[in-house]
Amino acid sequence: MMGPTDQGASYRLTSPTAMPKASAFLWNRRMMISLTCRGFATAQFMQPEPAKYAHAPNLEAKTFMQPENPYYAHHPGRFVYVRDDAAGDIYSIPHEPVRRPWDDFAFIAGQSEVSWRLGQPGLAFEWVLSLSEDDLVELWTLKVRNTGTEARALSLYPYFPVGYMSWMNQSGQYHPELAAIICSSVTPYQKVEDYFKNKDFKDKTCLIAEIAPDAFEVRQEAFEGEGGLMHPDALREEHLGCNDARYETPVCAMQYRLTLTPGEERSYRFLFGPAFDEAEVAALRERYFSQDGFSQATDAYRHYVASGRGSLRIETPDAALDNFVNHWLDRQVFYHGDVNRLSTDPQTRNYLQDNMGMVYLQPQKARAAFLKALSQQHRAGEMPDGILLHPGAELKYINQIPHYDQNVWLPVCLSAYLDETGDRAILDERLPYGDSDQQATVLAKINQAMAWLEQNVDERGLSYIAQGDWCDPMNMVGYKGKGVSIWLTLASAYAMKLWADICEGHGEPELAAHHRTVAERFNDAANRHGWDGHWYGRGISDNGQAFGVASDEEGRIFLNPQSWAMLSGAASPEQQQSLMAAVTEQLETPYGVAMLAPAYTRMHEHIGRVTQKHPGSAENGSVYNHASAFYVYALYEAGLADKGYTLLRQMLPCDDTALARGQLPVFIPNYYRGAYRQFPRTAGRSSQLFNTGTIHWFYRCLIDGLFGLKGDGDALRVTPKLPAHWQSAKVTRRFRGAELEVEMRREPGVSAITLELDGKAVAGQRLTGLEPGRRYQLRVRLPEASA
Repeated sequence: MMGPTDQGASYRLTSPTAMPKASAFLWNRRMMISLTCRGFATAQFMQPEPAKYAHAPNLEAKTFMQPENPYYAHHPGRFVYVRDDAAGDIYSIPHEPVRRPWDDFAFIAGQSEVSWRLGQPGLAFEWVLSLSEDDLVELWTLKVRNTGTEARALSLYPYFPVGYMSWMNQSGQYHPELAAIICSSVTPYQKVEDYFKNKDFKDKTCLIAEIAPDAFEVRQEAFEGEGGLMHPDALREEHLGCNDARYETPVCAMQYRLTLTPGEERSYRFLFGPAFDEAEVAALRERYFSQDGFSQATDAYRHYVASGRGSLRIETPDAALDNFVNHWLDRQVFYHGDVNRLSTDPQTRNYLQDNMGMVYLQPQKARAAFLKALSQQHRAGEMPDGILLHPGAELKYINQIPHYDQNVWLPVCLSAYLDETGDRAILDERLPYGDSDQQATVLAKINQAMAWLEQNVDERGLSYIAQGDWCDPMNMVGYKGKGVSIWLTLASAYAMKLWADICEGHGEPELAAHHRTVAERFNDAANRHGWDGHWYGRGISDNGQAFGVASDEEGRIFLNPQSWAMLSGAASPEQQQSLMAAVTEQLETPYGVAMLAPAYTRMHEHIGRVTQKHPGSAENGSVYNHASAFYVYALYEAGLADKGYTLLRQMLPCDDTALARGQLPVFIPNYYRGAYRQFPRTAGRSSQLFNTGTIHWFYRCLIDGLFGLKGDGDALRVTPKLPAHWQSAKVTRRFRGAELEVEMRREPGVSAITLELDGKAVAGQRLTGLEPGRRYQLRVRLPEASA
């Protein structure tokens, strides 16, 4: 039913009903589209803020990108109706809206295209989407072939819902000179000044055909009639009605009538996307339907996606892990880091972590991002809640709410960059502030950020939380100015320790000593006021009520404090054993480690809106993979290789739980449904959301943990942590311009890790003097696993 094809570079699903929400996504520098196996789609483009060119009919925009939302099934699709003109049978490509089964069905998620291959006796269809490298246009190809022995008379109806676009002005009509349906709207506004912001928007949506259709329909109501989308009235007629839409919900529907002889194949190509005016539609037509224009665009897009190749290729006993790492990991990291999740004001923590992942793909791009973020730091030392990516951008939505964790991510993410590149010159770069023309070095700026964390504590030494930390919806713990976060206290300790190491390596021993002292103060405060006897609590609210503690009926234990207590060094060996036992007993599920348990089932006003989310969804007790990745990283840092591998592997939807998860293993989702013990029927379902900081920590778990090929000053440190049941692994590792072919193998009689580089023994576990442009053979001998 599901499996890799094209040597793992694509995944094939052969049923539209077994995993009905299984999806794939494509993006370029200006747009993104996600499609389910059944043909539903969500898409957005930048102008410069995120916008849409097709909506769910008569639904508010807020349902966008919420696949678990009950309205998701009504989102616009990319469909083709097929009518057998002789028999009158109606099908739809790929499955919706008619839902009539095909004899053969394949949904294929590829690196740079998404396609369907469908068949019934005597007919075969292919429906393929690709993008261009930069333009705001979907590139669609429809192929139909007569595989039988008799001629077939068909009508094909490409059908692209546009939906309700504006209460001010919307319409649509067919333009024969362009062979295009152009739907027009006007972005609504109330304030006069907004008119001047909106007047250059691409408020038109167009479907452009290479071959002019025989008929068309632009009015959705006329197309559907009483039969609705499953049985449209318009398909009962010989030709579509050729109507326009005048302040009516528009649609882009075309009709092609054809007769196919045995063995004959026809091909049709279409462009779908936003445009400013008819002149732009004409230009798109000229560009893509000129000789080789379409194929050149798809080739360029394929090259763009491939340019995100990262620094790791593997061959291990785990074929599914190999396939994900070698074909899909870089792709998801590249999406986040190259286009910043298609946002103009990404959350600071997201922006920094997304570029932490980019250090393994394009470190120069990560460097530029870190400098951009620091140039917007407040003079007082605090990082803003969001990073503005262009001059006209504004902080919006969640970025207008104060969260107090933003500074933590500076040393956490910069340490990965320094490990990978050794570029300590970045610390001496001089930058302005977001609210001052005064300049300071990166070193001085992060010292200020650490000082802000040091000072932003209560009388107990615990970090204030304001209206949230890493957990955005934990918004009522500290909104009165007294609530504190145990997790943030521990995270601040970890950040201080990392920054101390960086300062020491940069010739600043006094600064290093100070930050280590402060880290110990944070850890001590967390132990005195956060340790609950068996695990660490999550926080203490404005009214002095601790939560995430054993006395709580709901939200008794949270994962994050346990992970970061291990990373920060707060937890003693005895405490580590205790908290890990609690995590195993209360948080581990067949789908990964839950973020908290038991999930909240009602509002808790001392905690906030996280408790209002459905139990097991999002931050309320789901298997939130970002938090799981923190825990896995902590396990690897503690040397717990088997446990680390087991939980890392659970993030991938490619085991015997794949059907319950309902997702193809082409990305790691934001979360899987949790509340495993409370609501087992829905537990494990994938959110289908591919925006997640998980992926960057997954990469770091592989580099620093599982394969242990991490930069260390002027060297590459080799400290593999293979699971006990692996006897060997092969890794290709690109590091500072050099490429290492690494073979790791357990051998009898080996008592400690030993290295041979190009056949010569290496003293210790650090490789120095690696030269850019050279290829090396590294042999790593490992002790046999203990019984």
